[in-house]
Amino acid sequence: MKNLRWFKQISNFSNRGEIRRRRNEEESKRGSVSWSKYLVSSGGEIKGEGEEEWSADMSQLLIGNKFASGRHSRIYKGIYKQTEVAIKLISQPEEDQNLANLLENQFNSEVTLLFRLQHPNIVTFVAACKKPPVFCIIMEYLAGGSLKKYLHQQEPHSVPLDLVLKFALDIARGMHYLHNQGILHRDLKSENLLLGEDMCVKVADFGISCLESQCGSGKGFTGTYRWMAPEMIKDKHHTKKVDVYSFGIVLWELLTALTPFQDMTPEQAAFAVSRKNARPPLPTACPMKLSHLINRCWSSNPDKRPYFDEIISILEDYSEAFEQDPTFFSSYEPTQHRTLVKSITRCISVHKSALKA
Repeated sequence: MKNLRWFKQISNFSNRGEIRRRRNEEESKRGSVSWSKYLVSSGGEIKGEGEEEWSADMSQLLIGNKFASGRHSRIYKGIYKQTEVAIKLISQPEEDQNLANLLENQFNSEVTLLFRLQHPNIVTFVAACKKPPVFCIIMEYLAGGSLKKYLHQQEPHSVPLDLVLKFALDIARGMHYLHNQGILHRDLKSENLLLGEDMCVKVADFGISCLESQCGSGKGFTGTYRWMAPEMIKDKHHTKKVDVYSFGIVLWELLTALTPFQDMTPEQAAFAVSRKNARPPLPTACPMKLSHLINRCWSSNPDKRPYFDEIISILEDYSEAFEQDPTFFSSYEPTQHRTLVKSITRCISVHKSALKA
């Protein structure tokens, strides 16, 4: 009976994944024929009328080469007022009004959030405009590309620990600032983390972010399964701790330079995480201090996950200790609590053995 229930759960994830795959294929076909008509060949200005309250002066914008794309968006390198920028164009499907409304709401939310955010580890908003059926968000251009791209250019398990700590601190500081503003990112992953020329990491892509007071449940959520907290996968109410779970997965990525659950489909990963409490395997060479932090971050119980202020404090201590002593991570002394638990467990085992004798 239990196996039948698991089979039904896997089937539900598979069916959901198949529906999502077909939808993506249909959107891709529609998108492939629609994008060119919105751009003017000379200069790359956006066609359309109806400039709204956002301040972008489109006569000052030149659109260059595309360097990234999403399900409903394309990202181009360009020039705005003689400064290099990244330009995110979001296309509304003309034949799907519900999806068009959803994308417009996401655009409004992303611009509203970005406009109020100012932090060294958050991508800088420049300007935006609305010219349906294409919306435009102009942001600072970060030449280093995504953290995902950088990691996948490295050998597995090859990122130096000092760089792991630096990247992790940049991300944690950006996320701490975000949470202090009452904002949940909800799609934290290496692909949405960008590198500047100085190797500074900045949190980007706020398309599905929300104010914590307005987030509600995960029903209808379109995040990324491999980084998604189990309560999100189960469509339960969620808090800022979902970002802490995703940070744990990103920290695993930093240590391994691999894709989480790379031998599974996204739907299989979702089932394994939410129903079987699976997590990506930590490498044997992973320092115990960092593995302990990761295990706390991706705990199945959100209440047991630390807040980002504590994560920053821990990482700062580790970074300072490692700088002073390169052998810092080679030894790990269990906490008094862990030692006590082990002693109690040993006593129970001895007692059980005595009873059997």
